[in-house]
Amino acid sequence: MSRREQKEAERADRLAEQQAHKALDAEQSGQDQLWAETSGGKKSARAKSGAQRGGKQKAPAKPRELFVPPRGWHGPGGGRVGYMDPPTMWRATTVQACGMWPFAAGSGSPMTGVPLGQHLFTGATVCGDPLSWFTRARYISNPSLFMLGMPGLGKSTLVNRMLIGLAATGVIPLVLGDLKPDYADTVRALGGQVISIGRGRGGINVLDPGAMGAAAAKIGGEAGEVLKAEAHGRVLNMVAALITIVRGRPMDDHEQSVLSGVLHHLRERTPVGHTVLLPDVLRVLTEGPPRVRAVTLDRGDDARYRDAVDPLHRSLLGILDGPLGDTFASETSTRIDPDAPAVCIDISGIGEADTQLTAAAMLAAWSDGLGTVAASHALADAGLAPRRWFFTVLDELWRPLRAASGIVDRIDALTRLNRSLGLGDAKITHTLKDAEALGTDADRAKARGFVERAGMVVCAGLPKTEMEDLGKVVGLSRREIELVSSWSSPPGWGVNGDNEEPPGRGRFLIKVGGRPGIPIKVAITDAERRLHDTNTRWVTNEAAVERAAARAAEEVARAAQEGAQGFPGALGVEAAAGEWIA
Repeated sequence: MSRREQKEAERADRLAEQQAHKALDAEQSGQDQLWAETSGGKKSARAKSGAQRGGKQKAPAKPRELFVPPRGWHGPGGGRVGYMDPPTMWRATTVQACGMWPFAAGSGSPMTGVPLGQHLFTGATVCGDPLSWFTRARYISNPSLFMLGMPGLGKSTLVNRMLIGLAATGVIPLVLGDLKPDYADTVRALGGQVISIGRGRGGINVLDPGAMGAAAAKIGGEAGEVLKAEAHGRVLNMVAALITIVRGRPMDDHEQSVLSGVLHHLRERTPVGHTVLLPDVLRVLTEGPPRVRAVTLDRGDDARYRDAVDPLHRSLLGILDGPLGDTFASETSTRIDPDAPAVCIDISGIGEADTQLTAAAMLAAWSDGLGTVAASHALADAGLAPRRWFFTVLDELWRPLRAASGIVDRIDALTRLNRSLGLGDAKITHTLKDAEALGTDADRAKARGFVERAGMVVCAGLPKTEMEDLGKVVGLSRREIELVSSWSSPPGWGVNGDNEEPPGRGRFLIKVGGRPGIPIKVAITDAERRLHDTNTRWVTNEAAVERAAARAAEEVARAAQEGAQGFPGALGVEAAAGEWIA
């Protein structure tokens, strides 16, 4: 309460006290006068006439109770209260508390999708995600989300909540290139599949058709042949992308024809159940079969043939023996399981400075993951599998964009075709200036289009200049710009920081088209905090030991309660493996 409001309250209390005293004095004087008139056993003439008419005598008024101000009497010894505690707030559904909350009109916040948090001003629950707003609510025309914000404000945490909520509805989350990792623990908790890629960790055979090849064999007929041709084109584009990364420039057109001829030759002569490797491509180039020679126009001259295939041969040797190591030279360490409830391809083992391997791993992960999506839809179209929806997450967008230009083209195609692919996507980066750091004008223009085509744009704390640039794309009002800019401002210097969070953490503004933004506050649960902690390297040894001990105690208590095997005295109740409730 301000000083002015306190003075007004004191003035009102004194005025009420004076009025109460005046009323008491007037009432007391009236009673004294009535007693004086009736004390001699005589009645007034008015009373006699009233008695003769048979009227009733008016009873004396009861004395009024003493008025006590709400905050107590003002002055010394009055017991005045300077602050009144607000009433306790309870939250319940209209079904549980319909009699206490009979209002039929809502507060205007969207209630379709994953529960995200509370409205920053009204306190109402706000729900939303790209797939629910596209399929059920029809709020957006494109199932995609683009998120911007300064580091450490909870961007990955909000997307992680969407991932958990969508997985509970049957949507398959795909994290095709987890760079930190931020989502591996969540995918494991959901019973999903985590695949590690990197030197000494695991690899991907880029020539393996994967789920598309298995789906083509299962479907058969003309539809199966169409899917085989699609798998061939996907493999060809993937090898061409690796060569582009090694060279630093795209392949020539005749080299792509030679490579396609080599792949067709290998597919026709490889037994069923065996996969082709990159060393096999080098062997075919060395042998020079007629089908490959016909593409090079050598006309029977070995020198012309070598001149045509030697640049491609050198680039393939660079993939196998160069900076990419043996990551793409052997069989796929772990294939994507089409029936997994969630999939995460973890590439956090690749160093920050190893940009070429990062770009190659990202391209291979996206090629394999989207091939799995295409195979799932092909099986569903043939009536051999249920229809499934997918949700892809691309965090730290600036890293893959700078790694190679091929990533920009692949993401650009995804943002244009995700409606037909049956998947939603979430892209996370820091600022719009991340797109300005790309090498070519074409790549910068494509990257800027990611925000323009996004169905949902979510902003965390950003500087004012960045918000003004973003306002030119999504149409932010001056009030919205000032609100989001205030989330990136530091708190007062007098804050001790014991229980304080960084400014703006957990606060987001959701924008959809020209509608007013929805400011929300996200409060994560203990389960989310354990699964998604991006500051693990800043935890002290004592805190780490305490956390490990607490986790161990929880596991022992849970196993003892559920009767897990290996614990003496178990009651024979087996715990269901892989079950997890968010």
